[in-house]
Amino acid sequence: EIHIKEPIEKEVNPRLLPGELLLCEASTVYKYMQEDGSNRGAYGKLVCTNFKISFLDDDSASDDNEPEFKNKIVGENDITLQCVDQIYGVYDEKKKLLTGQLRKYPERLIIYCKDLRVFNFCLRYTKEEEVKRIVSGIVHHSQTPKLLKRLFLFSYASAAPNNTGKYGRNQTVMFDTLEDWRDELERTKGNVKYKAVITNEGYRVSEKLPLYFVVPICISEESILKYEGRAIPIWCWSCHNGAALLKMSAFPKEQDDSTSQMQKAFLDGIYKTISKPPYELLKVDDLSSSLPSLQDIQTAYTRFKQLFLIDNSTDFWATDVKWFSLLESTNWLEIIRRVLKKAIEVAECLERQHTNVLLIEETATDLCCVISSLVQVMMDSYSRTKSGFQSLIQKEWVIGGHSFLDRCNHLRKSEKEEAPVFLLLLNCVWQLVQQYPPAFEFTETYLTVLSDSLYVPVFSTFFFNSQHQRDTSTSGESLKTQSGPFRFLTVWDWSVQFDPKAQAFLNNSFYAEKPKPDKSQRKTTRFKHQRQLSLPLTQAKPSTKRGFFREETDHLIKNILGRRIGKFINSSDEPPNNLREFYDSWHSKPVDYHGLLLPRIDGPEIKVWAQRYLRWIPEAQLHGGGTIAITAKILDLMEEVQSLQVKIEEEHSQAV
Repeated sequence: EIHIKEPIEKEVNPRLLPGELLLCEASTVYKYMQEDGSNRGAYGKLVCTNFKISFLDDDSASDDNEPEFKNKIVGENDITLQCVDQIYGVYDEKKKLLTGQLRKYPERLIIYCKDLRVFNFCLRYTKEEEVKRIVSGIVHHSQTPKLLKRLFLFSYASAAPNNTGKYGRNQTVMFDTLEDWRDELERTKGNVKYKAVITNEGYRVSEKLPLYFVVPICISEESILKYEGRAIPIWCWSCHNGAALLKMSAFPKEQDDSTSQMQKAFLDGIYKTISKPPYELLKVDDLSSSLPSLQDIQTAYTRFKQLFLIDNSTDFWATDVKWFSLLESTNWLEIIRRVLKKAIEVAECLERQHTNVLLIEETATDLCCVISSLVQVMMDSYSRTKSGFQSLIQKEWVIGGHSFLDRCNHLRKSEKEEAPVFLLLLNCVWQLVQQYPPAFEFTETYLTVLSDSLYVPVFSTFFFNSQHQRDTSTSGESLKTQSGPFRFLTVWDWSVQFDPKAQAFLNNSFYAEKPKPDKSQRKTTRFKHQRQLSLPLTQAKPSTKRGFFREETDHLIKNILGRRIGKFINSSDEPPNNLREFYDSWHSKPVDYHGLLLPRIDGPEIKVWAQRYLRWIPEAQLHGGGTIAITAKILDLMEEVQSLQVKIEEEHSQAV
């Protein structure tokens, strides 16, 4: 039975946010439901504002069918302009990519979104004038290059009631003051060898660097100023044994000889001040040579996301047959594996070898952010709490100067700069969350919602390239509101997007709270753990649950996974035994959810983040609700079987 909703008689108006303006609209647009080949759907109005594209049917007017997990800013039929990936028009059954000026207007419009939703609108029954207006409006506002000040972020901040800004101080550390850095040094006991500096106040060293950051105590102010903060080791985090994780932006490769000689001498001087054998050892890791390039990451992700941008049932079943080979050929999971393996290498240096690690990259704001964040999530249980993880993102990414505007291409300026670096981090953290759920205070839903918030220009968190760019944007004269300079919202105020009932989905109810033992006890366990790892490791007998290979299945598994594991073992330059030994030894012991966590990265352990990537594809959904529902059902069945068993035994004894 094909149910077609008739066009609406009553007027439905979009809900507009402060500062949001309606730009164009078209009525009697027909939106297809993508579930099957039949043309089921609903009539409604398609509107475009300076914030979003929105489809309003008569359901939008009623609040009867409210989902339990509902976003207050972006509804299920809303697409923010930053979330639009590509727009296709259908002309006589042929799909054509729409950009810039249009000569001819399509009869169907397909919008692919960065959160992997696909919208299908039929414009056959819409007036021609309205079709022209809405199609050219949508293409223009979502696809053409923009100025930063034209982002909805600014319209919203100047129109919204100015009661924000108080939030976040008590839970999430913002790292925009000197005190925040000093507190972090104290928390990690890094203040013995490192100091927070104010050399960059007024951005006199560099606009890429944050106002405040932390360097080794022996680094002088002259050194920091000499090359605009390049080749200066910047502190990320200190391990409990005193070893620290540092990052550094490298000198540009193409230089004339005399310049590069001077730079080399400068670098050697810097290394001498921080590397003091035998007490202070330093391992330097150039990430641009040991990890995939940003271009590789972008290419892999573009291929990978094509597997999920499915607009009809036929396509789904066609790809389903070759699913694993298609997945393998995108190389995305392999990149996640390589990044996790690199983080394990760094953790091994810090934890077992007590060696400082210096990560080097051209700007130190891309893969450096990924690796340093991952290492902290693996080694510091504070980073696995919700507020700790949010503070980590603030410290390494937002204040650390990751170019969110360029990497997410929010302004549609250049696709050359685009790369899903932050998404790569969230994918890696998700692997850990699904392997060790009790270790995290947040859920995978939290990570999914965080990935969606990348495209919501109501929060400033992911819409600037650096702290300098954000500061100069807020202090601009034209942007003063009636009540003084405006404040941007931070994404960490979850109450802006969700009411308390929905926020409950972001918190993990199975989180293993940290026990609070008395101090004397805690000290002894710490040192015992450290000593075990520092001794030459004898191969522990693998537990049945988690050895690397079990003897009986040895040859079989080796044959099946041989190539893959070979890749893991031999892809590093250093002798892999130390790392493999460290990895196996850790996996043979029971997990301490508040200690070091090492992800399992062999064979098929790296999985697809199903909640994020498959959530809009009806064919991929489990009818009845996934593992929790299945477990509940099995428990019911077991109870029933047991009670029947008791009855049979009673009947039997009576018969006897």
